[in-house]
Amino acid sequence: MTTKRIIARLDINNNHVVKGKYLEGLRKVGTPNELALKYYEQGIDEIVFMDAVASLYDRNSLIEILSQACREVFIPITIGGGIRSINDIEKLLAAGADKVAINSATFDNPHLISDAVRTFGSQAIVGSIACRRHRYSWEAFRDNAKHRTHQNALEWAKKLEGLGVGELMLTSIDRDGLRKGFDHELIDLVSNSIGIPLIVSGGAGISNHVSAIFEKYNCDAVAIGSMLHYELATVNEIKMNINCKSIKVRL
Repeated sequence: MTTKRIIARLDINNNHVVKGKYLEGLRKVGTPNELALKYYEQGIDEIVFMDAVASLYDRNSLIEILSQACREVFIPITIGGGIRSINDIEKLLAAGADKVAINSATFDNPHLISDAVRTFGSQAIVGSIACRRHRYSWEAFRDNAKHRTHQNALEWAKKLEGLGVGELMLTSIDRDGLRKGFDHELIDLVSNSIGIPLIVSGGAGISNHVSAIFEKYNCDAVAIGSMLHYELATVNEIKMNINCKSIKVRL
């Protein structure tokens, strides 16, 4: 049995961690490095920094935040938002990121993924998919859920796997920030269709929401935002709940 991971997801806008609903209506909930250190001290397994507006403004402004985080926390860090080139990836990895999460740029240039995997290795590249239900399926969105792609989310997940990403991060826009639980139908569909590690995001409100994902589906990690930011549970409380279900987790 693989050890399941709990990841703190920090969405960032202008040097503030923000949180809203449906990846919109963002309100400030803290500063990146203070929250990263807090969750690290609580025992989080990994941290994901996502620049919430980077792809809209053609930038990535997380280098300084990343550099400071690497001096204070000693767990894997993933950076996402505004990554458009091999040079962008190289700069982020050189600044201390362990992995980069790529979404919007792949719709313009899918070969960015295959080139990145060839250059840096699949373990450093995360394919990020933000999607919402469209009729009887799900559609992938770009630019932090601002724009449609008309791409079926499941087919896009398979394509990213084929291009060589080391893992996928799947975010349900419909559930993001609501704290009512994950989109089980979506997770079931994707987890049964790919053969690489899957991180799910969007919907956690109580510890049982998290443990249920590991009980029911072949997922490797859950990324959590609101539940931690609003102190609905500590990292240790979440992990103890998982451990009580006889699921392997790092305590």
